[in-house]
Amino acid sequence: MKNTRISKLKYAAAPLALGLALISTPSFAQDADVEEEAAGEIIVTGSLIQNPNVVSTSPVTVVGAEEISLRQSNTAEQILRELPGVTPNLGGNVNNGQVGSARVDLRNLGADRNIVLLDGQRLVPSSWFGAVDLNNIPLALVDRVDVLTGGASTTYGADAVSGVVNFITRKDFAGVDFAVSQQLSEKGDGNVFRADLTVGANFDDGRGNAVLSIGYQEADPIYFGARDTGTFVIGSTTGFAGGDSPTSAPTTFSSAGLGTLQINPTGTGLVAPYAPFNFNPFNIYQTPFERFNFFGQTRYEVSDTVEVYSRALFSKNTVSSIIAASGIFGNTLTIPGNNPYLPAALRDQFCVAAGLAPGTGPTCGGNAAIPLGAVYRRSVELGPRISTYVTQVFDVMAGVRLNVTDNLKFDAYGSYGESENEETRSGYVANSRVQQALNANNTTTCTNTANSCVPLNIFGPSGSITSAQGAFVGGVTSSVTNAASLAQVHAVLSGDFGFTIPSAAEAVSFAVGGEHRDYGAQRRPDNLAQVPGELGGAGGAVLPLNGGFSVYEAFGEINVPIVSDKPFFNDLSVEAGVRYSDYSVRASGNPSFTATTYKFGGNWEPVEGVKFRSNYQRAVRAPNIGELFRPVVTGLDNLLIDPCAGAAPTTNANLAAVCRAQGAPASSVTGGTILNPAAAQANVTGGGNPNIRPEKAATYSFGLVLQPTGFLNGLTASIDYYNIKVTNAIKEATPGDIIQACFGNITAASATDPACTGIRRNAVNGRLSGTSTAANPIPGLPQPLTNLGELATDGIDLVLNYKADLGFADLSLGFSGNYALSSKFQAAPTSVDRDCVGYYSVNCLSIQPEYSWNQRTTLSFENVDVSLLWRHLSSVEYEGQASDAVTRGFATAAQQNLFVGAITGGGALVGRQVNFNRIKAYNYFDLAVRFDVTENFELAFNAFNIFDKQPPLVGSSAGSTAYNGGNTYPSTYDTIGRRYGASLRMKF
Repeated sequence: MKNTRISKLKYAAAPLALGLALISTPSFAQDADVEEEAAGEIIVTGSLIQNPNVVSTSPVTVVGAEEISLRQSNTAEQILRELPGVTPNLGGNVNNGQVGSARVDLRNLGADRNIVLLDGQRLVPSSWFGAVDLNNIPLALVDRVDVLTGGASTTYGADAVSGVVNFITRKDFAGVDFAVSQQLSEKGDGNVFRADLTVGANFDDGRGNAVLSIGYQEADPIYFGARDTGTFVIGSTTGFAGGDSPTSAPTTFSSAGLGTLQINPTGTGLVAPYAPFNFNPFNIYQTPFERFNFFGQTRYEVSDTVEVYSRALFSKNTVSSIIAASGIFGNTLTIPGNNPYLPAALRDQFCVAAGLAPGTGPTCGGNAAIPLGAVYRRSVELGPRISTYVTQVFDVMAGVRLNVTDNLKFDAYGSYGESENEETRSGYVANSRVQQALNANNTTTCTNTANSCVPLNIFGPSGSITSAQGAFVGGVTSSVTNAASLAQVHAVLSGDFGFTIPSAAEAVSFAVGGEHRDYGAQRRPDNLAQVPGELGGAGGAVLPLNGGFSVYEAFGEINVPIVSDKPFFNDLSVEAGVRYSDYSVRASGNPSFTATTYKFGGNWEPVEGVKFRSNYQRAVRAPNIGELFRPVVTGLDNLLIDPCAGAAPTTNANLAAVCRAQGAPASSVTGGTILNPAAAQANVTGGGNPNIRPEKAATYSFGLVLQPTGFLNGLTASIDYYNIKVTNAIKEATPGDIIQACFGNITAASATDPACTGIRRNAVNGRLSGTSTAANPIPGLPQPLTNLGELATDGIDLVLNYKADLGFADLSLGFSGNYALSSKFQAAPTSVDRDCVGYYSVNCLSIQPEYSWNQRTTLSFENVDVSLLWRHLSSVEYEGQASDAVTRGFATAAQQNLFVGAITGGGALVGRQVNFNRIKAYNYFDLAVRFDVTENFELAFNAFNIFDKQPPLVGSSAGSTAYNGGNTYPSTYDTIGRRYGASLRMKF
């Protein structure tokens, strides 16, 4: 048994011996023969040359099947987001902002700047965004995952700016493999169940193989309210644990004449707001998820020179996001003076605020349309808003391999895939029915009786909206369907030229070929979704989208061994590649554009066991369908502080003039009654742009790979520096950039400056938030899509692996770390050049720590393996604390500082001393114990976050909604707490 484990350790180190950066892949007794056989057939991610002696000149992190098994990872997104250098993106811990898919973000450059491959081939994207949904990857059959850093557009085509993620499946699987696992938190919630059955067989004396894998998974939700961290909304600037949203019950009203007031508990008058809504308990840290997936692949050697192969993938995923109740989110409404639910005292206050004389006469009491201003009422009686995303994906492929000669191979395949994601929304208020239901003269009949209208009472406390009223204003569902397709054909001829440079031992090898891809995408919203502001709290209108493009490409690569087995030149080789792409967009005028990418790289091994590698690539990314065709609409983005809010305009005439020029009522400006955006979410207006063109990237890396012999035998190490710069980046400005462009130097700001006048406020109360409708548009911040952006990142990757036979056990040590030197984003040449490494804010989206690493220690005894994984994230701080905070747009103390002190309000966290401006370094430890019960039966137990490390607190609005939820960052830090897992595996 121990000799078998040593052989497996050799296999685990093999990819690094070929120049690949390797994450720890612990050894286990089973499957040794299969893996040893596969070791000579390693696919080199980053090259199209089919030559086992070709090694990668780019750093590639490898996660093996045993590491995946040890972690009990249930989705590909879980595996990837914990890798150093990978920034969490959409996944199972994103609730508000979820779109029903999971994505990977390499080097914090965005999920749309990398490619996800399956056995080196593209899969159909999940939507018009262009990214692959990681929920569709058949993990049960994955042998390893290669993560290549840096541009790979020459090898794989556009999108591969930050790199590629390549899932390599097991080949020639024969037998039956059944695995089942269960995970549960220490609190008894968050159950995750998964089962996979894989059946495969060789046939015709091993000339053919067929395999089928079937899987099922389900995960239960974990609510914010189930953890002390998320029970109450905690204000990031106040430290108050309670409510944060003005959309509450009782109702709040806001207007220039009224200010912002809330109905008092007795319903007899309007008073200063006292009961903001606590939306936290209804949201979730872990989204409910269900998946059925099928994956099959076959191959058959028709003859010694011809092999045919195919694969088919089908997946059906159901993901739900659950957020707090819908309601009336700042709608501008009116009401007849004799509405039966309108108390006389309130009516008189509204009349005075509107400049109408109070009383029961025709001037006010008989008025058919008394202005209520912007109305905020949470429809708690309707329950939460639920979006259920059902995604169905299929992707089929067939190909042929030809051995043209002993030195030449031809490989061609074609594939077609479709993805359909249907979102069903429920629990929403239909705003058109709200106004209809307010227009009533008695409690039973509306003025307009269409749709069996029921008069609505918004003037009572929580519970005053009856079931009949709720059924009328909220008895609607809405759906949006996103569909995408990809058809592709690919052919490549690879091999060697049949000659060798005299000083080298290997022949010069090459690959040349062509590829055609055709993308299509549609968005099909129903009528309700298309009406601006119709669904209370659903954001902007969802408009139809239909577009696509096709691309024809030609490419070539060459690898030239120069010197072998010479002093100081044990091996020296160089490589180069080029790809030409011709795009045709399906749009008016059929616009087209071209792009050329190229690469150069080399490996130099002065002595055996010491290798230097370097690679330079000129990459491109073509705009995706959404960036080209997405209609311009008003939606939501994050903004914590509005410079026009509060008393500042009352003491600064220049600021007041700018606020008025943006559409704020003069009385709101001079009265200091403008409020910050509701729930730190401001309106933004943006969409696609058919005139954008591909962005360009220059990427390079250089590194050192060590495999010493002698007393250090068993050690492998690599260190690599990477640098990626994207110009002509397709981006929109962040809210912070837009605010900075106007208000960065308020003494010089001009009320006629387009950077200021482009911001459009709520004409009723001056806010940057509120329901934007055709009758009362509130565009908020302009976010046009341009090619003016620039992205840049650089850093260092370090990988160490060591294996040894201790006599009583085999020891395996693995370390994979990343030192992020910078991660910069500039929306335009005049915008802030913002570095987000080590910072969190609404501008920096997901957290990217300066230092992060994974370290695994595994002891393998006769029939037992014990493994400990240590994950480290260095400390980060609020962006307002940066030394260049003023330049970044944090000009005032209020903008630069979040809350420091003791939490007040309600809940278990009251009295705790916090500093929301900083998150200390975090360390997580996961333990796995695995038993070979019999030759065919394996049992494993896991304990995750064994020290029950609680997540950091930063409040509810320190960052963007998608990543800063439940007062923390649930995609970066563990919000579940200590949890346990058990798995059973049977193999025959």
